[in-house]
Amino acid sequence: MQPTPVFRKKVPDFAHTNAVMFKEVNKITNGFFGNSPPQVFIGSKLKYPNVNMGILSPPDKVDESWIYSAEHFWAEQNFDIKTIMQLRSSLINSRFKTRVDQARSMSTKFVELSQEIGMAAKPVDIEIELKKKIKISFDTDKVTMPMGPRAPLKKVRITENTKVDTKVDKVVSDTDLKANDAIRYLYKNKFDEHTLSKILSIGVLGLKKGRKLVPTKWSITAVQDMLGKEVIKQIKQFEPISDYQVYFGGYLGNYFLVLTFPDVWSFELFEMYMPGSSWNFSGALEAATNLEWYDGLKGYPIATAGGYFTNRLPVVNKLKELKKQASVLVLRFETLSYWASLGVWVVLESMKKTMQSTPSTFESKDAMLDFARNYIKKTLAFDIDPFLKKSKLLEKVKSQSRLQQFF
Repeated sequence: MQPTPVFRKKVPDFAHTNAVMFKEVNKITNGFFGNSPPQVFIGSKLKYPNVNMGILSPPDKVDESWIYSAEHFWAEQNFDIKTIMQLRSSLINSRFKTRVDQARSMSTKFVELSQEIGMAAKPVDIEIELKKKIKISFDTDKVTMPMGPRAPLKKVRITENTKVDTKVDKVVSDTDLKANDAIRYLYKNKFDEHTLSKILSIGVLGLKKGRKLVPTKWSITAVQDMLGKEVIKQIKQFEPISDYQVYFGGYLGNYFLVLTFPDVWSFELFEMYMPGSSWNFSGALEAATNLEWYDGLKGYPIATAGGYFTNRLPVVNKLKELKKQASVLVLRFETLSYWASLGVWVVLESMKKTMQSTPSTFESKDAMLDFARNYIKKTLAFDIDPFLKKSKLLEKVKSQSRLQQFF
């Protein structure tokens, strides 16, 4: 579970701190003493089942190092893109090559120590020895958080006793408990999605013979899909909402319009990427869409990929909170303000903000759609009509309305 610390005075001056940190990184030749947030990263670029496993840490021991990997807190405090990039670029990825099945083997000390760090409830002091000089780099991705400098690991030592939450220790120790059940148990006990993805990735959950390291990118998608499916089972037991509601919100240039209809569960997502946003270099608007009806998603949502599950999770959690079900149409707008991709956590935290906002309520579908059109045109200078016309969910809602009027 990520901690909920309180700053004694104010958020540190990261621009100054990270400028100093960058100079320190360049001075490092063969090792350093740092403190991991804690975070361990499992790469997916090697030929499976080979993976790179890395321990992330600033090159020196710093106060409040947890903040270098604190997605929920960044969103809560409205950190901007520049600040987040400064934080992430100051983490050194001390990595080594291994195989995914080494998660259940005691043959490699590196994997064992990395798992101990990944399970820790608070930052861990470590001593790192490197094989080669650090390579200065900064990589961004649609799914994972940005990654900074990296170097091959020669030796690692934890220089303090690590503290593992008793609930994490419970599911890790139970080698007869399936990973799905472990994830659900921790989620019910207030562990956030980011923490759960990390714990799943380091291969400490599930049946003893089946435990494997999971690339971080895959673990993020798996956890959000898993949690979403479980909540959908629950909301299908509730009555549909009684009116039409619109939620709007966003963060870091990602905006979300969520339309909820008084009907049984279904979910349709449109993602729109404005020219000049983080992954759209085409000069024209690009869009992707996926849909599921009441009986569930058919196959993998190729168009919107893992982002589909990320968009869906805060929506179903809100419906669970309301003890209602609904048909839901989500429109995501990735604008020019989102000039650097920071990972899918931005979508998750933005959608949380959106679903926590006060919705506008309407007695009719037409009144809601008119409001949505005008609001987005006024707020984002964007015409959503072409996408509303393409919506299969909206077409179904219209057909049902006409049928009810006939009877």
